[in-house]
Amino acid sequence: MKKALIFVAVLAGVGVLVKRFAPELGKMDWEKRFEAMPDNAPPKWMFRNITAIRDNTDRILELLEGRSAEDAVSGSSNERGAGG
Repeated sequence: MKKALIFVAVLAGVGVLVKRFAPELGKMDWEKRFEAMPDNAPPKWMFRNITAIRDNTDRILELLEGRSAEDAVSGSSNERGAGG
């Protein structure tokens, strides 16, 4: 019974803290916090890698879109030459 009361008290304390500090988390400038971290900090490293992956994905998509456009143009010119 004593353990249950302690658990309920801790849970209530966590609930009060969440209600108190949760609205402020949305106002925090995360970019400044990442910049203030050392270069080898795991969150900063992860953020940089995610950004690099997004950039690489955008470049790959641009290359694939260019290739599919070239294939469409060369495919239509091959069809014209074969028919005539």
